[in-house]
Amino acid sequence: MATVTFDGATRRYEGATRPAVDALDLEVGDGEFLVLVGPSGCGKSTSLRMLAGLEPVDGGAIRIGDRDVTDVDPSDRDIAMVFQTYALYPHMTVAENMGFALKIAGRPKDEIRTRVEEAGAILDLTEFLDRKPKALSGGQRQRVAMGRAIVRSPQVFCMDEPLSNLDAKLRVATRTQIASLQRRLGTTTLYVTHDQVEAMTMGDRVAVLKDGVLQQVDAPRAMYDKPANMFVAGFIGSPAMNLLTVPLDTEGTATVGSLGVPMPRSGRDAVSGSTVAVGVRPEDLRLVGEGEGVEVVVELVEELGSDAFLHGSVTGGGAGDVLVARVDPRHPPRKGDAVTLAPTPEQLHWFDVASGERVPV
Repeated sequence: MATVTFDGATRRYEGATRPAVDALDLEVGDGEFLVLVGPSGCGKSTSLRMLAGLEPVDGGAIRIGDRDVTDVDPSDRDIAMVFQTYALYPHMTVAENMGFALKIAGRPKDEIRTRVEEAGAILDLTEFLDRKPKALSGGQRQRVAMGRAIVRSPQVFCMDEPLSNLDAKLRVATRTQIASLQRRLGTTTLYVTHDQVEAMTMGDRVAVLKDGVLQQVDAPRAMYDKPANMFVAGFIGSPAMNLLTVPLDTEGTATVGSLGVPMPRSGRDAVSGSTVAVGVRPEDLRLVGEGEGVEVVVELVEELGSDAFLHGSVTGGGAGDVLVARVDPRHPPRKGDAVTLAPTPEQLHWFDVASGERVPV
């Protein structure tokens, strides 16, 4: 096991207008499970491939422990990759697939069999070791791919969207297994996903990237409660945070629809201009009486069983803006209803419109 350090690591593709990964500074602790998350094209998979040696580093450095591996051959980095596709050899058994890298490395047969059996026990694959991949389900094949990485006992696991080929129910079960397995093994792990639910539920910390630039790295709860900027605020959370750009008067009151919301005095000096972005999570909006909040017309109600989410168009000032609120799933409003929503004042988030950065209050 070891720490992983990206020190200003940069990757530029020929002909691109900007770097795919731009001066990434990031340290992953020994035994930590860190999730890289962001939209398609943000540089998360490129960052992982740079660490694995599958992409060159055009600037900066990458270290594993105290060792600079920036220009080290991939086979000498002691990293195991788990890819989006299982990439199993169809003519080999599960045991042969899992032990293939050790066989190529010239390890003794007894050692290979012992390591494969140990990994099989950890992954609940013991009864399948003599089967071919075609006889396995998608989730079992993914566990074989994980086993192939485990038997090598690497310093670092790199996982590039390993659950994207699984159906929704199996993804939930498998992500729990992966997180539990990593904690048992204690191996430093970098996990790439575009699914922020995976990021929030699996990682010790989450790193959010946008356009190749690191936006924030923090524990999932800390990032949810205090997003560093508007991009992180809108990306982390499902449904996403409501973000409204509203006028701010000279007294420091922001007008959201027909509701005046006073901005804490501590943050007023940090706002440039006469507008401010106000953010509120769906669970921090509640239904209130007429005249006590923001009036909206219900456009849609998503009923999910244990939850229901109201999507409503703001009327009056800010007309056209849409608010999403969590409501009572057993007695939700109906489409077309006019309702009034009020935020929990202490749960409001404030952002500077010009910079997009969080305003500390």
